[in-house]
Amino acid sequence: MDPVLNSGDTAWMLISTALVMLMTVPGVALFYGGLSKKVNVLNTMFMSLIAFSIASIVWVLYGYQFAFGADMLGGLIGNPANLLFSGIGVDQLSTLAPTIPETVYIAFQMTFAAITVALVSGAVVGRMKVSSWIVFSIAWLSLVYVPIAHWVWGGGFLFQWGALDFAGGTVVHINSGVAALALALLLGKRKDTKLLPHHLGYSVIGAALLWFGWFGFNAGSALSAGGLAGQAFINTNTATAAAMVSWVIIDYLKTGKPTILGAISGAIAGLVAITPAAGFVTLQAAVIIGLVTSVVSYLAISYLKPKLGYDDALDVFGIHGMSGLWGALATGLFAAPFINSLGTGVFYGNPGQIVTQIVAIAIVAAYSFVATLIIGKIIDIVMGLRVEEKEEIEGLDITQHEETGYRI
Repeated sequence: MDPVLNSGDTAWMLISTALVMLMTVPGVALFYGGLSKKVNVLNTMFMSLIAFSIASIVWVLYGYQFAFGADMLGGLIGNPANLLFSGIGVDQLSTLAPTIPETVYIAFQMTFAAITVALVSGAVVGRMKVSSWIVFSIAWLSLVYVPIAHWVWGGGFLFQWGALDFAGGTVVHINSGVAALALALLLGKRKDTKLLPHHLGYSVIGAALLWFGWFGFNAGSALSAGGLAGQAFINTNTATAAAMVSWVIIDYLKTGKPTILGAISGAIAGLVAITPAAGFVTLQAAVIIGLVTSVVSYLAISYLKPKLGYDDALDVFGIHGMSGLWGALATGLFAAPFINSLGTGVFYGNPGQIVTQIVAIAIVAAYSFVATLIIGKIIDIVMGLRVEEKEEIEGLDITQHEETGYRI
C-alpha cells in the first residue's frame, strides 16, 4: 500500500520541530549564558544564536542531502540528489517518515544539527573569536555532523551494523561532547579558570526550556503520534527526574546542602542519557539510566577533568559526552523488543548488541575528536582561534560585539 499523509503525525512533528528549536534558542543560550561570566554573557548567547542560523542554511542547501540521501561509498555518506532543495515538492512524503511531508522531516532533522554544534560552544566560552566560531560551525557541521548523522540515522554503515540511537546519544551528545573536548584542548586554558555562574536564574530558565523542548527531541523521534512517542515521552521525563534527584543526593553527601547548579546539571545529564534509549526501553530501565548517569557525569567533572587538566568551561564533555556514552551503552543493555521491535538488548537475550554499541561509540568519538582537531588547527593557522589576552580579560561582549549585557 502506498504511503498516505497523516495529519496527526504531521501536526505532532511540526510541534516537535518547534520544541527542538526552542532547545537551542533560547534554551542552550540561556543555560550557557547564565553559567558564563557577566562580561561574556552576550557572546555566549550569540554563539548559540549564530549556530542555529548557520545550521538552518547549511542543512537545507546540502547538509540534509548528504546525511539522508541514498547510501553510497559503502555507507560513508548519502547521495546528494536534491542539492539546494531542488526537486522536493510540497506534497512529497518522506521516505524515512512516510506519513509526514519531506519538508517537515528535513526541518526536524535540521534542529538536531543546530543544537549539536551549539552545545560545543559551552567548552570554549570566553576565549574564542566570533569569526573563528562562525567558520568552525560551517566546517564542523559539513565535515563531522553530516557524515555521522548518515552513519547512524541515514542508512550508513553503523545503521547497517545495527547500532541503536533513538534520538542522538552518539550523533548529538557523544559527538558534541568529544568535539568540545578537542576544541578546548586546542584553545588551551583560560587565563582565569575559576568560573562562577554570574546568573543562575538564567540557567534555571534555560534548563527548564531544555527539559520542555526535549519532549520534542525524544518523543518526536518516534516520527509519529502514537504509542512509541508516548513511551519516549514518559521515559524522558522519568529519567530526567531520577537524574536530578541522584545529583541532589550526591550534593548532600558531599557538602551537606543541595545546590541549584547541581539540580539542573543532573537534569541535563538525565536528558542526555535517556536520549538514545527513550524509544527502546521500559520505564523501569529509564529510572536506572537516570539514577546512574548523574554519578557518571559527577565523577567525570569532579575527578577526571582535574586529573587530565583540560579546560572544558561549562563541562560539555563531562555531561554530554559522558552521559551520552552511558546512555548509548545502557541502550545496548536495556533495549526491549516489546517496546520497539528494532532493538533487543543484553537483558532480553542479545549480548551482541552491547558490542555493537561499543563499536559505534568508539568510531563516532574517534572520528569527531580527530576531525575537530584538524578543523580547529586549520582555522587556527589561517585566522587564529583565540582572542588576545587583553580581550579575554576585558570580556568578549565588549571586545567582540561592542555591547554589554549589563550597565557598568
